Amino acid sequence: MSRALITGAGGFVGGHLERHLLTTHPDMDIHGTILPTTPPPAKRERVTYHPVELKDEVAVKALIADIRPDYIYHLAAQAFVPRSFEAPWETLENNILAQLNVILGCMACGLRPRMLVVTSAEIYGHIQPHEIPVRENADLRPTSPYSVSKIAQDMLAYQYYLSHRLPIMRARPFNHFGPGQNENFVAPSFGMQIARIEAGLQEPIIRVGDLSAKRDFTDVRDIVLAYRLIAEKGTAGGVYNVASNKAYTIQTLLDTMIAHSTVAIEVMVDAERLRPVTIPILQGDCTHLHAETGWKPQISFEQSVADIIEDCRQRIRTTQ
Repeated sequence: MSRALITGAGGFVGGHLERHLLTTHPDMDIHGTILPTTPPPAKRERVTYHPVELKDEVAVKALIADIRPDYIYHLAAQAFVPRSFEAPWETLENNILAQLNVILGCMACGLRPRMLVVTSAEIYGHIQPHEIPVRENADLRPTSPYSVSKIAQDMLAYQYYLSHRLPIMRARPFNHFGPGQNENFVAPSFGMQIARIEAGLQEPIIRVGDLSAKRDFTDVRDIVLAYRLIAEKGTAGGVYNVASNKAYTIQTLLDTMIAHSTVAIEVMVDAERLRPVTIPILQGDCTHLHAETGWKPQISFEQSVADIIEDCRQRIRTTQ
């Protein structure tokens, strides 16, 4: 029986990846890290959760020595861009040190698991018009402490591949959304406001930030499929954009979500939701990923939006 370790298993993507691996690999033993302060998710057969602080090198080494994974999906990170402006060192330390400890833990145990390091399309920053859709060889122009931390993760993974020939692959996901995402992010922020308005818990006004930015949205269920395929079929040292090759304005996302509402809604710009630096467009080219793994998105933008809205309504129902 093969073993997989998912860091950040208690998060949005980690939970979807866990369910995906359970479905596609009935003989796999799955382990996941969660924060020591976080209650473990509902218990699933063949899944073991480990409360561990990934910034603790000794604890991470002991965990890896105990599990001896064949695959590592390194998802754990501080992933909220606005938070990185409020606490830049916290973001840099968390994202870089956690990954370094996972790599050093494998080396200390003499293990060479196939490891997927998840960075972010935010590392591309201000894409030039001639670069759209952006490919993996585009220049990196970080616009936040978060994107700086993700460049460091990306380059750290590549460095250990070059220096120690560790089978590490890098994924650069563009925006992803779907059921279960934290309300800090744009789609569930809209969705939860709509659900509260429909339930009479909020005045019929949605508060928004910049709606002009264009983003490449992929459903999280397609994202985790890509992660598995990269981990299993990707080239060691390789880097892969995970994207739909389509860009939608945040205005389009909002309009599509409001179209699913059962009540009339007004839109109001909230200055507190505006970022210090806005990237006008992030649209990715996933040709390389498709060529090596055969991956392509399966779930439409419209279906994702419908599923998000229904998930948000269910969250509101369970709290009433």
